[in-house]
Amino acid sequence: MKNFQQNLFIVLAIGLCGAIAWQWRLQSAQLNTIEKLDQEIYQKSADIQGYTNSIRSMDADIVQLHDRITQLKEAAASNDQWAVTEKREVARLQSAGDIMSNEIADYKAAVGSLTNKLKEAYDGEEKLVAQRDDFVKKLNQSIKTQNDLTAKYNELVERFNKLQTTNAPPK
Repeated sequence: MKNFQQNLFIVLAIGLCGAIAWQWRLQSAQLNTIEKLDQEIYQKSADIQGYTNSIRSMDADIVQLHDRITQLKEAAASNDQWAVTEKREVARLQSAGDIMSNEIADYKAAVGSLTNKLKEAYDGEEKLVAQRDDFVKKLNQSIKTQNDLTAKYNELVERFNKLQTTNAPPK
């Protein structure tokens, strides 16, 4: 019986060693799994932090782009208003130029008419003095109106040049 107890004790000791070895192997596998999961959690946390930083950076970029778009829209609206104003001014100056051109044509016609009358005046000796005086009066009136017209035209040109320098488009 003593042999039996010793054998039983040895078998139990070997069985206990086997159970301990088996438990140690399972715990080792579990620790490896836990370590892998910890690594995955760490990596995912780092990825989340990186994504959060990226989102903050993109939000700042979006705000900057939105501000720039607002500035560009304001500049475009200002440029449109300026262009409309300039078109109106050009149209006004064009019509004034057309009026002046018509007046110049009228004056040229008047000068042509006066020239014809002068030729007729040379034909008759008796009417020459009277016609000459009449022609001189009309010529003086024509020159005065032409001088007035020239002064008006020069004033318009000067105003136009001033408007161009003061309303120069933004660079």
